[in-house]
Amino acid sequence: MAPGPGLPASLALCRPAAQATPDYRAPKCAVPGTLLLLLAYLVYLALGTGVFWVLESPAARDSSARFQRDKWALLQNFTCLDGPALDSLIRGIIQAYQSGDIVLDNTTSMGRWEFMGSFFFSVSTITTIGYGNLSPRTMAARLFCIFFALVGIPLNLVVLNRLGHLMQRGMHRCARRLGGAWQDPTKARWLAGAGALLSGLLLFLLLPPLLFCHMEGWSYVESFYFAFITLSTVGFGDYVIGMDPSRRYPLWYKNTVSLWILFGMAWLALIIKLILSLLETPGRSCSCYHHSSKENFKSQSWRQNPDGEAEPHSPQPGCHPEEPMGIMQHPEPSTHVSCCGKDN
Repeated sequence: MAPGPGLPASLALCRPAAQATPDYRAPKCAVPGTLLLLLAYLVYLALGTGVFWVLESPAARDSSARFQRDKWALLQNFTCLDGPALDSLIRGIIQAYQSGDIVLDNTTSMGRWEFMGSFFFSVSTITTIGYGNLSPRTMAARLFCIFFALVGIPLNLVVLNRLGHLMQRGMHRCARRLGGAWQDPTKARWLAGAGALLSGLLLFLLLPPLLFCHMEGWSYVESFYFAFITLSTVGFGDYVIGMDPSRRYPLWYKNTVSLWILFGMAWLALIIKLILSLLETPGRSCSCYHHSSKENFKSQSWRQNPDGEAEPHSPQPGCHPEEPMGIMQHPEPSTHVSCCGKDN
């Protein structure tokens, strides 16, 4: 096309390229995906409710009936003891147990609020495990516990995040070395991930129950149950270390368990993060696409950085990574100038 009158040829060749305004619409799968996620959440809760109800309800009824039989048998054998007095004695025993006092044989205290017991309580507080077997009784200790948890819980999260990052860096360093030696990065990543998973299972979930079996007298299944409930910060409180008044516990025992809790929670957080990524990947059906000149859609390519996080590789105009909830960001419209067949 010939340049117009009075218009330089260089400016005539550089014209703003006509570019159709991209139609950024909210992905239609965002709301249905959220509803499906909530539905799956409720169904999973209903499944757990039904299973626990079927498994535990008969045992709870049997335990209650057995307790009532023993209570009435005690009242019949000791006629000088009436029902209200026995109920008062039972409430006193329960309160004494919650306060850390056990009236068995000559043992009246398990040292819960001594130095090591207080240290273990501090660990269970900032890690949000909260076994529930021990709680402060004085008002001053309760107020201090509030401020202690307000600062300690974020500090614990920072420490766990840093430890998890160091574990992840070590895993990727091993993957890079194996990939350089085998000339197969994919196989090296899988092997490094499997090694981290198996070593963590061994160090934090399979070997520690052996220590609990020896120190607490539990079975291996009970010890494994305690290990997972503790590291996942569920902390029911039905199994807690150092609670048997008939056993003597060394000083290093609770210190070692505290370190195991710290590093084990960091490792389990990495595993839960991996499971979350696997659960969220199928829901990302609204991928990032860009429109080409032939009216077809191409997916954006991604690559991993040295820390294993996904990064966009050579992003195309108008293509943006998808947010976790499937909401795409709307970029500001820009004008591309086509000059001599190239974009400036």
